[in-house]
Amino acid sequence: MKKKIHFAFLFIALVFLTACTKENVNEPEEKTMVKEEQSSEKLVVYSPHSIDIQWTIVNAFEEKTGIDVEVVSKGTGDLIAKIKEESGDPKADIMWGGTVALLNSNKDCFEKYFCKNENNIFDAYKNTSGYVTSFTLVPSVLIVNTDLAKDIEITGYEDLLKPELKGKIANCDPEKSSSSYEQVINILNAMGKGNPEDGWEYLQKLIDNLDGQLLTSSSSVYKSVVEGKNIVGLTYEEGAISNIIDGAPVNVVYMKEGVICRADGVAIVKNAKNIENAKKFIDFVTSEEAQQLVTQKLSRRSIRDDVAPLKGVKDYSEINIIEDDVNWATENKDSILERFHSSISK
Repeated sequence: MKKKIHFAFLFIALVFLTACTKENVNEPEEKTMVKEEQSSEKLVVYSPHSIDIQWTIVNAFEEKTGIDVEVVSKGTGDLIAKIKEESGDPKADIMWGGTVALLNSNKDCFEKYFCKNENNIFDAYKNTSGYVTSFTLVPSVLIVNTDLAKDIEITGYEDLLKPELKGKIANCDPEKSSSSYEQVINILNAMGKGNPEDGWEYLQKLIDNLDGQLLTSSSSVYKSVVEGKNIVGLTYEEGAISNIIDGAPVNVVYMKEGVICRADGVAIVKNAKNIENAKKFIDFVTSEEAQQLVTQKLSRRSIRDDVAPLKGVKDYSEINIIEDDVNWATENKDSILERFHSSISK
């Protein structure tokens, strides 16, 4: 009985309210304004980064700005595809992760923006396209389970062809992961001695030694080595270093044949609904405050020239750093991926 009385009261009140306000033609505009005010306190970020990276940085950003951040996590390739699918009605404001080269190859998906910290970014990694800002430096490396490797010496790519490692090498599908694609580029240049075409002979042998194993995410590579499912994995520096710090029985190997060091990036999605908040996010992740978190909490190399590297991380002078043609790697990505997958079936 009480429910019926309550419902009747609400119905009478609603009729009265409608009658009093039917002349108010501005009501729809007022509702839209409320939505805009709500959206100004939000930010939607698409990111392939690990949970540790996402929430260390995001929590600090939320605390500093009061902006609520929603993070959608998937592989880099999947997120780029999602941004393209949603181009008519963007759901994301920020793409955070993936190499600068990869993001620049999809720059039609992004808005132009130069962050306020650009002067503090290393000259080699400044935003030259106008669309993508560098976030951290990410060398390609190998991660080795020292308990499982035992007497197997692993100092570089050539050692991955050893028979005792067949089926025990973790590698991600380069179509699913930008860090895995960078490993392919690293291999072609290092094993081809500067001529990528000459590196395919080695890559075919490596694919054969994978013995059909191709993982689906960047994190699954170092996780499988840490968990003892594989002896060695092709990964990126932070994935290996963070596990060493956590006490896992692993070691990081900087390939003697040569290491390419890329920057990963961050960009504003084209026609983003929260574009001002997106700008604030890029300014924050490149700030000295955030970059200190990058080195001290996340085991990554800072993109800034005024932030000291993490203690214990190998200095660049001790690594055989090699250069490559970034434009070639970007322009030929589709054909390289097609050739890679064709090599699996041989």
